[in-house]
Amino acid sequence: MTVHASPFDLSGKTALVTGANTGIGQAIACALANAGASVVGVGRSAMDDTAALIEGKGGRFAAVKADLSDMKAVRGLMPRVTEACGRPDILVNNAGIIRRADAVDFTEEDWDAVMDVNLKSVFFLCQAFAAGALAENVPAKIINIASLLSFQGGIRIASYTAAKSGLAGLTRLLANEWAARGINVNAIAPGYIETNNTRALREDSERNTEILKRIPAGRWGKGEDLGGAAVFLASNASDYIHGAVLPVDGGWLAR
Repeated sequence: MTVHASPFDLSGKTALVTGANTGIGQAIACALANAGASVVGVGRSAMDDTAALIEGKGGRFAAVKADLSDMKAVRGLMPRVTEACGRPDILVNNAGIIRRADAVDFTEEDWDAVMDVNLKSVFFLCQAFAAGALAENVPAKIINIASLLSFQGGIRIASYTAAKSGLAGLTRLLANEWAARGINVNAIAPGYIETNNTRALREDSERNTEILKRIPAGRWGKGEDLGGAAVFLASNASDYIHGAVLPVDGGWLAR
């Protein structure tokens, strides 16, 4: 009987994860590292905690500082990463921001800030990443971090909802263009996860109670709950999956 390597093994692969300093990005970076990938974290803030978590288990981590709200930085990111760490095989677009206000009061500044980081930078990072893979004719994986707001409207987060809805569409478009050329483009849609972005909701006792009542699993998700989905979509196990938006939401969308 022939023993084959696990289809989830990421040994020899390099994964670029944006927003890897805390929360979902940190958890995904750790999960990919645990599966054998070398991880390059990208963000504005220090990623010392993520480095310690990965390197403490014998993994490989490199940090690249970049402000993804700055298109000049976005355009220069892939060459910087490739020069320092080699061409990445996996791209996880996790970095994102949120602004809250009633739609009638929502400002242009808050609209543009969220759209630039959560959607515009994602497209151009995907473009630059894919260009490298296509030029070398090698397979690659893109994982975009979508949201329940890719499916639903939400309240008081107009630009976030628009960006995450756009991200789901962009994931499908890029899959249509690149699937036959060896690039898998998929997305994960986290449910209500304990992160800095959801602190305001968790600290609002009324909203927190309403949310928990709706989640069949009966709890808020943790960043670690997304790790398995990320490893799956980054690995050979997902080679025939293209354009999917996978909810990891404790059953929220099923109710």
